[in-house]
This record gives sequence, C-alpha cells and structure tokens, in this order.
Amino acid sequence: MFEKRKRQLGVGGAVITPLHKRYVMQVLRSGRLSYGPFLKAFEAKFAELHNRRFAISANSGTSALQVALHALKELDGWRDGDEVLVPAMTFIATSNVVIQNRLKPVFVDIDPRTYHIDPKDIEKRITPRTRAIMPVHLFGVSADMQAIKQIAKRHKLRIIEDACQTAAVSHRGEPVGSEGDIACFSTYIAHIVTTGVGGMALTNDQGIALKMRSLVNHGRDNIYISADDDKGLTGKKLTEVMSRRFNFVSVGYSYRLTELEGALGLAEIKNISGNIAVRQKNAKLLLALLKPYEKYLQLPWWPEHSGHAFMMFPIVVTTKRFTRDELARWLEERNVETRPFYSLLGQPVYRRLFGEYAAKRYPIADWTQKNGLFVGCHVELKSKDIKYIGNVFKEFFKGKKLQ
Repeated sequence: MFEKRKRQLGVGGAVITPLHKRYVMQVLRSGRLSYGPFLKAFEAKFAELHNRRFAISANSGTSALQVALHALKELDGWRDGDEVLVPAMTFIATSNVVIQNRLKPVFVDIDPRTYHIDPKDIEKRITPRTRAIMPVHLFGVSADMQAIKQIAKRHKLRIIEDACQTAAVSHRGEPVGSEGDIACFSTYIAHIVTTGVGGMALTNDQGIALKMRSLVNHGRDNIYISADDDKGLTGKKLTEVMSRRFNFVSVGYSYRLTELEGALGLAEIKNISGNIAVRQKNAKLLLALLKPYEKYLQLPWWPEHSGHAFMMFPIVVTTKRFTRDELARWLEERNVETRPFYSLLGQPVYRRLFGEYAAKRYPIADWTQKNGLFVGCHVELKSKDIKYIGNVFKEFFKGKKLQ
C-alpha cells in the first residue's frame, strides 16, 4: 500500500558535518570575520580542484559572473552594446549579468538531450559585435567545450564558463571549469559545494584575476585587499601601502565573502568526493527506477567522456498523454518537490525586453522548458527516499494506465 511521506523531499540540501562546525567555531574564536586564512585556503583548494591558478571568491555565483564580464569588458575595451552569446535556456542570472554590464545577450538554441548551448547554432548567431560565448554547464555536467573552444578560437572570442551548477567532475579528462578564459561557480545552498551563499571565479590569467579581485572589493587598488596586507611592513613599503590602500581604480562592487563561508567551503572541499559519490549513487538508482517509463520521459543523458555531479535530476515529458504540470502536481502533492526547467525568454521581464514571442525563435529551448522538470538527488537523500520517489512515479503511471 502506497503511503505518503510527511517530510518533503526537496530539490536541494546540504549535510553539516562535525568538520563544518569545528571550522566555523575556529573562525568565531579567532574574532576575524573579514577576508583571512580560511577564505584564502578555500580559494586555493577550489582553484586546485579545478586545475586553475587563481580563484576569487564572491558573495554569489551571479556576482562572480557579473565581475568576470566587467573585467573582460574593461581589459579588452568592449563597448556598450557589444554581444555575448548565451543559451536560450538557463537560469536568468546568466543573461542578466550581460545586461547589467550594458552588453547585449544574444540567445542560442540548445541541444535536446544535454540541454546545453548547441555549438551548431552558435556560429549562426555571431556578428561583428560578438565578443564572448558564455556556455552554461547545467544540472551537473559540462557543455561541449571542445566544439565551443574551436568556434571561439576561429572568431577570436572570449569564453566565460557559467559553471554555477557543476563542479568537481571532469570533461574529456579535464576538470569542468578549466577550459575557458574564466569560469564561475556558485556555492549557494542547493549547489555542489555549499557555503550558504557564495561564488567563485577561476582563471589562469593573472591580469584578469587582479582585475576581478579589485572589482569584488569596490574596485580597490590590489595593494590592499586583506587586513593583513600591511602587516609587518616598514619604511618605503609601508609608506607605499599607506598611500594607496584607499585608492579605487575601477567602479567596483561590494561582493565579498566572509571567513565563515570560507570555513564552510574548506570543509566542503574535504568532503567533495564523498558528496559527489552520494549524488551519483542516488541518480543511478533513480535512473533504474524510472527506466520503465522511458517511452514517456526523457531521462538524464551525458556523453561517456563527461562526469556528472547531479546537482539535480532533470526529466522531460515526451508524450501528449499527460503534461509536465500534471506530473509535477502529482509529485508535489506527495511531498516530492519539483522545479520546472528554466523559462528564460518566457519570463515577464524578458517578454518586455525581447518581445512577447521571442522564445519561439528557439524551438528546442521553448519545447524543453515547457516540458521539463527536475527533482532532487542530493546528499541529504537516502536510498529509501529515492525509492519513495520511484514509487510516486510508479503510482502516477499506474493511475494513467501507462505501465
């Protein structure tokens, strides 16, 4: 007999371990909350995990993306109205930061299986004003970076990887987020590495790193970013720091993290392999439980050369026998939380900015966002929870007489 769960099974979550608590207590006992040793160590470990030289922490993945574009616009001399290619289905922050930098987002349709920006559609959208491609690594797996890099090289375009939903997995033997000019990650609560709020920008270019570090700190002169930067100095060196430490060289932002997020992030990095393994185990079980319904559902697919971190478990309804919203309502009424795929150009603000029917120009993205939803497979969920989700689907199809 099917019995409804009392506790909602959410789309995201985190596990707070004794190590998280110990590191946070060390910060509190130290009395140091501003940028310091924990946050610096978190940046270093995050960069190492993704095979990058430089890491710049920020207060969100969105802030990291905004600063990344701002840095390239300033360093490369882009003009207002220059274009950045973005997928036509992604979380709205991806394209918002383009607009906020007074640049123009140019949308590109997506691949129907991976839901990533479609390389075959990219070159059709390039114009003389195109300056960058912003691929998004959705749901825990990489976009097709090999093809994207080839296009960028041919057209001399920058690449900013939006890796907010994907971390700590590989793509063709390289860490996701290690192939563009800049890669940006989110450490928000539902993401792969969790600090509550937060983000990270990674690059191998020292000049870009210095500019992003400055922008995160109000556009400040990099000679003085941390309270430790004048410690132990004397003579001419101290005088130089004193004369420049309140100089501002760009119109920047207050996008800083604290030592508390650094402590949580350092604990997350130490647990990352185990956390990814739990997500993959949950996804494997859910794939097996939902396989009988492949006639009606498109389940997650990814190429053999890519790892999958399974930030969430995406599903697309491929039949006309029932709708995505019917399935979502059934799941929600039985305490399985869902989210619809990202309706980007269908959002009220984007309908005003880009036209009421703009979404129709990107048929794959339009179809996918209308028929897609995702459920959780995160580290808080146990095998019994995944089996419960499988049973909720089973009861749905039984009621529809589609088994």
